[in-house]
Amino acid sequence: MMRRILLLDDEQNVLSALKRSFRSIARNDQLRIDTYNVPEEALAHLQDTAYDFIISDYHMPSMNGIGFLTLAKAIQPDAVRMMLSASAEFKTILGAINEAEAFRYIAKPWTQEELADTYQAALQKRDQILEDRRLADELRVQRGQLSPQEEALRRLEESEPGITKVKWGADGSVMLE
Repeated sequence: MMRRILLLDDEQNVLSALKRSFRSIARNDQLRIDTYNVPEEALAHLQDTAYDFIISDYHMPSMNGIGFLTLAKAIQPDAVRMMLSASAEFKTILGAINEAEAFRYIAKPWTQEELADTYQAALQKRDQILEDRRLADELRVQRGQLSPQEEALRRLEESEPGITKVKWGADGSVMLE
């Protein structure tokens, strides 16, 4: 199974180090890692690419990590969100958990062992989220609250965000934005 990670940090050296660390940790997994320095670019990419994990730095010039992860949650609620920061302020950690519903807080500098443990826990969390959604949809179909077509559309949208939101022209053509 291909796993996708979105990394956001305004420092390129941090992004490079995190990418190397995750590649080392997940060497047996199929892993795609997309890195961004600008929150707005990352948010635009979240509109059309499904991610298993979203990791954001807290301190960035245009938007803090809590704001970014909160917006990311609205776009991809099933992605596991994590905050990365050198800050040990309780308010920062609390905001990440309460507002953005971050799964983990990764302290800078991180150790490879801590990051490996976080990665494994996030894998389990993501798999549980997807299994819970599948079982809930299955139950809704059995109860007649969800048609098999609606269930199929939900699964398709989950794997390819935005694919079911097509704009059609008057002549039946697909309209591009």
